[in-house]
Amino acid sequence: MQGDTRKQPMKRSRKVLSWMTGTLLVLVVVLVIVITHFNWNRLKPYFDEKIGLAIGRPFTINGDLSATWQREPMVGGLAAMVPWPEFTARDVQIANPSWASQPQFARLDAVRFRLSPLGLLAHRISIPSMQLTQPDIDLERNLQGQATWDFSLPQSRTPSTWTLDLGAVGFDRGQIALNDALRKISLKISVEPLQQAIPFDQIVAQESAEARTQADKTAGSKAGEAVANAEDNDNASESHAAASKTNYQFAWKADGIYQGVPASGTGRIGAVLALQQTELPFPIQARLHIGDSHIGLVGTLTDPTHLAALNLRLWFASSSMAKLYPIIGITLPDTPPFATEGRLKGEFHGNGSQFSYQHFRGRVGGSDLSGDLDYSSAGARPKLSGTVQSKVLQFDDLAPLIGADSNTEKQQRGDAVAQPTDKALPVEPFRTDRWQVMDADVNFSAASILRGSRLPIQSLNTHLVLSNGLLQLDPLNFGVAGGTVNSHVRLDGGTSPMQGKLQLQARHLKLKQLFPTFESMQTSLGEINGNADMGMRGNSIAALLDHANGELKLLMNDGAISKTLLETAGLNVGNIVIGKLFGDKTVKINCAASYLVANDGLFDARLFVLDTEDATVNVTGTANMANEQLNLDVVPHTKGVRIFSLRSPLYVRGTLKNPDVGVQKGPLLMRGAGVVTLAVVAAPAAALLALVAPSHNSDASENTCRTVLDEMRAPASATPAGKAASPAAH
Repeated sequence: MQGDTRKQPMKRSRKVLSWMTGTLLVLVVVLVIVITHFNWNRLKPYFDEKIGLAIGRPFTINGDLSATWQREPMVGGLAAMVPWPEFTARDVQIANPSWASQPQFARLDAVRFRLSPLGLLAHRISIPSMQLTQPDIDLERNLQGQATWDFSLPQSRTPSTWTLDLGAVGFDRGQIALNDALRKISLKISVEPLQQAIPFDQIVAQESAEARTQADKTAGSKAGEAVANAEDNDNASESHAAASKTNYQFAWKADGIYQGVPASGTGRIGAVLALQQTELPFPIQARLHIGDSHIGLVGTLTDPTHLAALNLRLWFASSSMAKLYPIIGITLPDTPPFATEGRLKGEFHGNGSQFSYQHFRGRVGGSDLSGDLDYSSAGARPKLSGTVQSKVLQFDDLAPLIGADSNTEKQQRGDAVAQPTDKALPVEPFRTDRWQVMDADVNFSAASILRGSRLPIQSLNTHLVLSNGLLQLDPLNFGVAGGTVNSHVRLDGGTSPMQGKLQLQARHLKLKQLFPTFESMQTSLGEINGNADMGMRGNSIAALLDHANGELKLLMNDGAISKTLLETAGLNVGNIVIGKLFGDKTVKINCAASYLVANDGLFDARLFVLDTEDATVNVTGTANMANEQLNLDVVPHTKGVRIFSLRSPLYVRGTLKNPDVGVQKGPLLMRGAGVVTLAVVAAPAAALLALVAPSHNSDASENTCRTVLDEMRAPASATPAGKAASPAAH
């Protein structure tokens, strides 16, 4: 009896379990039947409201909302046994904010996506893929900085327990309109499917050939060679190998205005943008023409939700590097036409972006260029840093940096200020407004510099530091004619007008190397030494010298000089003076010494003397940089009676660009007057003695300038102090 009593509950339990299981199966079957036959259009108002609240914009499904069910082949386990719904929403619209000129932000013929039903049990919305059909998107930003692509998402104090996993986004043909009043951009972009997919490697080869052709057009054939060499030395093979497995399936085209100039572009892209599979690259390619600037790129983008892996081969070509500023937002100098190619890698983070232009090579004017540059926007201001080298630098290619290029070249640059025909000093202002939008720390070196026979500068190296508008070239060093020119330049673009400081030392410049094409100079053992210490203010070279304060010192010993030599050196005033004094013959210079003091742009020749075999020539007077006016007297003192014409003093008037040199009217200068003139140069002569340095030439005689300067000081010691300081004597 007890056994029967125990069996009855067990039978009862089995019946209850069987009943519950049967009921559950019936409910599942009923639920499947209901879901598969459910009219999903009834939920459109619910979806419209919830999605609209989630994105902060009106969202509307105007067309049919339907669902189909099938198993997901890409999953395993229990999830593989449960059918997944694939939803299709047709005629979908997302509204723009009320201030926008267009009512709709996006219109799509259809949105299709698959959803994991089991994921909903864990509060996870898992969508392996989403397909957008014929998207039509309108992007707009106004002058106040409001942008239609900035969604005002509602904030909640309690974090949501739901998470969204979106695997990939696919699309087909579509239209995009971009109107950005803040950056003066108006573009229309269309996307169309290609007739057949194009392999990644084929596009890379095509883009490389196009970039080489564009480089030839912009900066000459050597630029194309540099681009080709850069391609050959490309070391980003790991990303290239991954990308070579992908295809381009869509073509895009853009036309409109960018930064106020005509812009157009074409390119190709892939078909599926992987959002979760960070190892799957999305291929992109573009050719952009913005004004006279040309940009080409080909490469891949992975992890697009964070844009954490941008890897492109990038080409630039334009009439000036400065033209890229409104395009890429990086402050670059004015240059001759250029073309470069390199590898661009980028990472985008919440606190800023990081880009690197690696192993780039190219041409700037007649100079080669290569290096590595990094750009970061993580700090208070964006910063550009890196190293740039040139094997052979054409010195004339540096002229646009200070506005010293010709008006024809300025016209090619487009936005440069033309140089007045009556001005010798460059008037083009520096772009100090751009100095304050970013910082820089770049090392530049040139192994060899070419400037024909005029100025044999052999090398250059500088460390450029730009910080909050303060530009420093510290140091700025040149190798010149077997010697060195070491300088430090400081320009504070954060002040108005700009404040400048120049400190310069020239040492052991060999005269026979300085003028290698003049045979008479090749026997010279002389050298040039000099110092400059100047404070300035102004926004151009001309303006800086207009308000210069400081001093210039220069010594040249045991050299030679002629009218023809000075013409070759580009010294317009000097060759006229020497021509009137000595004719066209070569004259041996025992010592040339000058000591100029600047006071608010007025340069006073405290000492300017040439000691030659035939005469001692003194120059007194001023040069006013504010109007480039010259007011100089040139007084020769002959040594004996060999050259009678040298006893006539000269005047130098006019301007730096158009000097007027003539013979002083009045009686001939008495030979004894030279003693009075030399008496007042004792202090400047003493100041110049510090520049007398032992010659680097092992066979050179004792430095002649020391003897000359000592002789200049001697009359001062024998002359009463009052007479030495007499303005009349000066």
